[in-house]
Amino acid sequence: MLTADSGSVLRLVEIEGRGRALVASQPLKAGQIVLQDSPIVVYSAFPLVKPQSSASYCDNCFRILSSSANVVPCPLCSHHLFCGPNCLTAATASSHSPWVCQAFSRLRDCPSLFSQPLEQQVQARFLIAAYNLALVSPSDFQVLLSLQGQYSPSDAPAAEFLHSLILSVCPPPSLPISIELTAALLAKDKLNAFGLMEPLSLQQDGERSVRAYGIYPKASFFNHDCLPNACRFDYLDSAPAQNTDMIVRMIHDVPVGREICLSYFPVNLNYSARQKRLTEDYGFTCNCDRCKVEANWSDNEADVIDDNGTVEENEDEEIMEEDNDEQMVASEGDEVGEADFPHAYFFVRYMCNRENCWGTLAPLPPSNDVQSKVLECNVCGNHKSEEDMC
Repeated sequence: MLTADSGSVLRLVEIEGRGRALVASQPLKAGQIVLQDSPIVVYSAFPLVKPQSSASYCDNCFRILSSSANVVPCPLCSHHLFCGPNCLTAATASSHSPWVCQAFSRLRDCPSLFSQPLEQQVQARFLIAAYNLALVSPSDFQVLLSLQGQYSPSDAPAAEFLHSLILSVCPPPSLPISIELTAALLAKDKLNAFGLMEPLSLQQDGERSVRAYGIYPKASFFNHDCLPNACRFDYLDSAPAQNTDMIVRMIHDVPVGREICLSYFPVNLNYSARQKRLTEDYGFTCNCDRCKVEANWSDNEADVIDDNGTVEENEDEEIMEEDNDEQMVASEGDEVGEADFPHAYFFVRYMCNRENCWGTLAPLPPSNDVQSKVLECNVCGNHKSEEDMC
């Protein structure tokens, strides 16, 4: 059973057609924290040679390195920077061991790696981090191997190239590795890695980049839904401690036994874009309630949410919103599940309206069992009161 600070609120189950899933073991309230999970692996999302224009981050906690930070370089190389002596000490004992430092230095000198797609440089970072995990924390390495993710023949060329490269250039000490293990690890990474995003202020052309990837063993059990009932929050640059932790909060109330789902990407994507992303990145097609409805929409109807995530105004939608208001008033005081939230109501209430944000809103955690009337965006951090939505 999985726990959060507030007690045992989630239960791991098997659901036919969906595999392992997390369901509510008790009624859950909007804003309630249902999980706080620490990563077993965190690794940079940048190529081995970072572009000069990119921001600098601590190579341990991945906070942005400001001009006022007490930056400490790795004493063994000139490539890795840390936001202070504490992060350097922690990294040296775990994620940035002498072997990791040496491995990255040698990989930077491999012309064959730089002739490959940039994605393979990031995959090389993951493999080094994973093999290092096997050396410093064998139990966490076994947890990593237990996660879902099956080898696909289409991934064979990358697995074979990276396995041969690491084995010849920087084999991990006292750790036998095989092509099968390398392929299995890459499959786990592809299916379970969460992106830790750069600050919204650094986005270019409306797109945010990933600063790092993390694998969270408990959060990996959350399945996807295109209208989620929970969302994840990261506080990389603001949390005083454990800043790489993932915090999952409820968007709205759900009853006991209901599956708790996240959206694996911004909720503003249209049906075809969502299905393409899920098929290519996760290997499945979505059959959630929203997709069942939108699969039968015409192109014009699908464009109710435009490419920028804006809910377009039209006569049909105005009627929907009026009906939604009536439904919500009629159901006030009743238990309402996520399947009862019409599309337009979800977008208006739970999608951030800040330009180029596309984040999801969830209430702040309850205080003394009193539900907060302030919602927080999980991307830009903006707050929005319920009065603003009236």
